Amino acid sequence: MAEAYDVAVIGGGPGGYVAAIRAAQLGLKTVVIEREHLGGICLNWGCIPTKALLRTAEVLRLAQHGAEFGIKAEGLSFDLGKIVARSRAVANKLASGVAYLLKKHKVTVIDGTARLKAKGVVAVAGKDGKPLADVEAKHIIIATGARARVLPGLEPDGKLVWTYKEAMVPPSLPKSLLVVGSGAIGIEFASFYNALGVKVTVVEIVDKILPFEDDEISALARKSFEKQGMTIHTGAKVDMLEKGKDSVKATLALKDGKTQIAEFDRVIVAAGIVGNVENIRLEELGIKTDRTHIVVDEFSRTSAAGVYAIGDVAGPPWLAHKASHEGIICVEKIAGRNPHPLNVRNIPGCTYSHPQVASIGITEAMAKKDGREIKVGRFPYQGNGKAIALGEPEGLVKTIFDAKTGELLGAHMVGAEVTELIQGFGVAKTLETTEAELMETVFPHPTLSETMLESVFDAYGRVIHI
Repeated sequence: MAEAYDVAVIGGGPGGYVAAIRAAQLGLKTVVIEREHLGGICLNWGCIPTKALLRTAEVLRLAQHGAEFGIKAEGLSFDLGKIVARSRAVANKLASGVAYLLKKHKVTVIDGTARLKAKGVVAVAGKDGKPLADVEAKHIIIATGARARVLPGLEPDGKLVWTYKEAMVPPSLPKSLLVVGSGAIGIEFASFYNALGVKVTVVEIVDKILPFEDDEISALARKSFEKQGMTIHTGAKVDMLEKGKDSVKATLALKDGKTQIAEFDRVIVAAGIVGNVENIRLEELGIKTDRTHIVVDEFSRTSAAGVYAIGDVAGPPWLAHKASHEGIICVEKIAGRNPHPLNVRNIPGCTYSHPQVASIGITEAMAKKDGREIKVGRFPYQGNGKAIALGEPEGLVKTIFDAKTGELLGAHMVGAEVTELIQGFGVAKTLETTEAELMETVFPHPTLSETMLESVFDAYGRVIHI
């Protein structure tokens, strides 16, 4: 007989395992079914190991500029094998931590591949494909995540054309690299490899890099990346890849209508994702999908009673912290609590390149398109004492307010540690803060966070330090 649970979670990523833990905290008997890695792509092959790689790039960059700080650092070199090994060790340590947390909360974990067998029943198969168990559950949460989008003609082969997985464990360092796509993933890899001395070219099909960021922030980030030596083509695409023995010849269709042929050692394709919706039997249970993502309501309920979907498989924004928060909201609704539905405009987005980029809420262009009357504030890092002391004078904090109500509509940042600073604006938006509360808040000195306050001051004609 199938073992019965209150909640069955399909997928143990940042959405799935968090949902499972919260369900257990609420007294619900819970099981997680994971086919590969607890922690999901984010922990094992995404957010965490890439940040470990980018930390190496940061340390190297600081060492290379040691003379500016009065430190002699001569004959610098690096060990690629150790860089990769450290990244993998960080990921493995955190993956074991997830297993511990699930055990601590008495969540059952089954290693296997799940599919919906019938209403309230999940069939689990082992790695050999043979039936392993049936699981009965009053509530089933699908948290199967997503995978890299494959573009025709740019299919990854694991050797010359990489996905994020191969890009994180390179056996050797390429001399030249083509990055297709300039979202957070593409730009982070471009930044890492550029810091290690690789000649990096980025191709983006839309007319700016980091397409979801504010235009002004995107332009400043591009200027910095190009200053560091990257070649960036926007409004461009890769028409064709011709693979050689140990290199790739790419035909690039550029914005001006011209064609450029260039040779690269390796190619990273970072052109979006597709949801993992295959072989779950969604259609048989009447669960609607839209362009490989499961359609859900504000509490993650699908079109089938008792079935929910969270995280990347449930649509944008494709962020680990969105998945985790969705999981908590979903489970609290199941448990009869009264959670607030997720407001996607209150979800911060971060890119851990050099310089870092972070944002929350709507951009200036979006606000104008909505017909809002707005006030916009800007404050450059070069006016901040802590930024100057850190040797990080390049950066900008931009805030957007509703001119009539003072509501904080959006905040957009580029510069050192903005991925940490952005949460200050996240709290402000959740609390529905206006410019008045922000200007009455005392920010410590000297800190980078003072740029946030000065940006608010600037929006209202009160800026002090510029």
